[in-house]
Amino acid sequence: MASIELYNKPDFFYREECFSILAVNAWELLLKARILQLSSNSLHSIAEYDNPQTDQGKKSKVRKKLRNRAGNVQTIGIFKAYDLLVSDFSEPMHESIRKNLEALVEIRDNSVHLINKGLDLERKILEIGTATLNNYIKISRQWFGSDLSKYNIFLMPIAFIREIPKAEGIVLNGEERNIANYFSSLNKELRKENESDFNTALSIEIKLKRSKEDSAVKFSISNDPDAVSVKLEEADIREKYPWSYQLLTEKLKQKHGPLFKTNEKYHKIRKELEKSDKYCMVRLLDPGNAKSSKMRFYNSNILKEIEKKYFE
Repeated sequence: MASIELYNKPDFFYREECFSILAVNAWELLLKARILQLSSNSLHSIAEYDNPQTDQGKKSKVRKKLRNRAGNVQTIGIFKAYDLLVSDFSEPMHESIRKNLEALVEIRDNSVHLINKGLDLERKILEIGTATLNNYIKISRQWFGSDLSKYNIFLMPIAFIREIPKAEGIVLNGEERNIANYFSSLNKELRKENESDFNTALSIEIKLKRSKEDSAVKFSISNDPDAVSVKLEEADIREKYPWSYQLLTEKLKQKHGPLFKTNEKYHKIRKELEKSDKYCMVRLLDPGNAKSSKMRFYNSNILKEIEKKYFE
């Protein structure tokens, strides 16, 4: 919860580093908790052991617990805990969990010694972090029956928590380039992954949806060059403008029967409404050819406007 809360702060410029450090800590505690659960709560199961040297300079056959500078028993690390669950306790762990943890720890290690700068790195960390939370929620429910639904466990998309800086290019130093290349190699492996409940990284998509909720974020179409740009892909456009001229006309005929005629009045009202992007979008039938024939597609809201003007 601490890692999520820090990441989602609106004005906090060390979010990726703090998130990765705390998220790795949360995962290590979760893995150790599972080992304790499976070993009758024996602390010996998560202790770190070593074979100290004898007076003759040889390794002793007697294993002893390692202790830290404060004299407390050292416990195993995150990957040793993971491997112990798989090998000694035959815990079925999906490979995607291991890959995600490796990526998360790589971010953590770079965070402790460096700073992860650059928008592209931030985006990849968001994808890996989202998969981390997804995996954590599912496996904690699977192991302990934990219900985390009462918490807001999600990472806010970068655009919602930070103003995206304008830049013609991102220059990476040697260390940043290495971690960027590591993420790129992960992407190649992700394409080979089979579908499962667990993920190494998750792509982030933002969709606009009509809502009457008071908490919904308001937005408007704008020609302001300084406004945040939103790219509409073909599937999004067809979802917003699903009706052809034939379908629109047929809808009106079905609804009003003989009261509605495809006359000059109808065409005049429709053409006037077509001037607004709110009701109509003109698309090239061949997007790659500027001289291609055009076709109009309509938003379903145009029907009410036509009815209002046609029957007034």
